Amino acid sequence: MEHYTLIGHPLGHSMSPFIHERLFALSDRKANYTLTDIAPEKLLSEEPFLRSLQGFNITIPHKMTVIPMIDRLDESAKRYDSVNCVENRDGVLIGYNTDCDGFTLSVQDYPMDGKVLLIGCGGVGRMIATEALRSGADLTIGIIPQDKEAVDAFIAEIRAKMPEAKVCDCLTETLDEKFDVIINASPVGMFPKVDACPVPDKLIEQADYFFDVIYNPTKTLLLRKAEALGKTVKGGAAMLVLQAVRAHEIWNGDSYTPEQIDTIIREMEMEIDAQNA
Repeated sequence: MEHYTLIGHPLGHSMSPFIHERLFALSDRKANYTLTDIAPEKLLSEEPFLRSLQGFNITIPHKMTVIPMIDRLDESAKRYDSVNCVENRDGVLIGYNTDCDGFTLSVQDYPMDGKVLLIGCGGVGRMIATEALRSGADLTIGIIPQDKEAVDAFIAEIRAKMPEAKVCDCLTETLDEKFDVIINASPVGMFPKVDACPVPDKLIEQADYFFDVIYNPTKTLLLRKAEALGKTVKGGAAMLVLQAVRAHEIWNGDSYTPEQIDTIIREMEMEIDAQNA
């Protein structure tokens, strides 16, 4: 039997085993997927265990610190200096970043080459900003005053790598314009504070497409407000499932139909809703 795991610290409840076990079952593959809590100071000493696996995933705080034990980095991992998926190819550990795949596949039918508003510029927000600009977006990063210095430094870094990038930042509360796409990469609206919304109603009314990286709740207040207006919305469950699908493509060359993927997304959302009931 093949063995896979997710490493991180601390590891509380995770939907990863739920998702990966369904993907293995769809491929009729005999494999198990576990959670392995590894404290930061113990990471390097766990290398023999990790090399015994067919593959593994990585979450906070190990996405960068795991790199010294990786033998080769895929371009996606080099782009972000961050690894969340490792393939063991005949004893050679190859690191990938499938978070970016999960995002780009989630919004593949969105007009990402239009005017895009991104709320939040932490780790996942920076990845989304980069992928949006790679898609040709005219990107505005909505910020709160205390984030101004950090976001300005990030924009300078982006412009150094992508001189043609159309990117600026602006205080979210002062924005009053039409965007094609609004993306929330902040924790605003996450369970249990489900009554918070990262943007004012006037911005929701003017935009057409919405994506929220939050998957608990399955539909944040932002998405509920947008959906009530007939907008196109998608939550973070899609991104989580699609990055896992990409991992299975890497590990074993397995593939899945859109219908199978949509079924897992719905099952995951039902599981989360049941847990919150």
